[in-house]
Amino acid sequence: AGQFAKPRSDTHEEKDGVKLPSYKGDNINGDAFDVKSRTPDPQRLIRAYTQAAATLNLLRSFATGGYAAMQRVTQWNLDFVENSEQGDRYQELAHRVDEALGFMAAAGLTIDHPIMATTDFWTSHECLHLPYEQALTREDSTSGLYYDCSAHMVWVGERTRQLDGAHVEFLRGVANPLGIKVSQKMDPKELVKLVEILNPSNKAGRITVIVRMGAENMR
Repeated sequence: AGQFAKPRSDTHEEKDGVKLPSYKGDNINGDAFDVKSRTPDPQRLIRAYTQAAATLNLLRSFATGGYAAMQRVTQWNLDFVENSEQGDRYQELAHRVDEALGFMAAAGLTIDHPIMATTDFWTSHECLHLPYEQALTREDSTSGLYYDCSAHMVWVGERTRQLDGAHVEFLRGVANPLGIKVSQKMDPKELVKLVEILNPSNKAGRITVIVRMGAENMR
């Protein structure tokens, strides 16, 4: 979705002497610069949820309906292939995949086999709009663990990773795999403390560090 919930540094925006609340994502208000659009509307949460559900259903139909079949590898990412310097490399790789599939078919593993036509998919987003995430949190009846069902993996970002903040406290209590977005502004000691809070038992796969620094800041 990208812009359903958008963190803003400033609470208000000013244009030509007119001051209005900042656009905070389609979950909350609109980006048009007028009073009606910038007024928070709870119905937007419902609309965003139905749009997200429709998108997931579309992905499910693709994932189980043959679109994910390896035989279609040359049809994936067509825009990327046409408009990227890596396009030739992708086409070369796709050709090699086609050759391998031909060999597998000759060995008896044909496109009729389910493993050749379906795939798993996973979703992820920042745990930004806490009331929305809380409303979609459920207890697993078999394990007793709580999961945020708005996505498979949820993560904290630059504005939501305060050690004593509500977002970290919420994520500490759910069993989803978690991401931590790290920029060059982050103190390494703070990252260690955050990992200790979110993954006290050091469970493998629980934490993914998402590095976002820019090439010039990486070293």
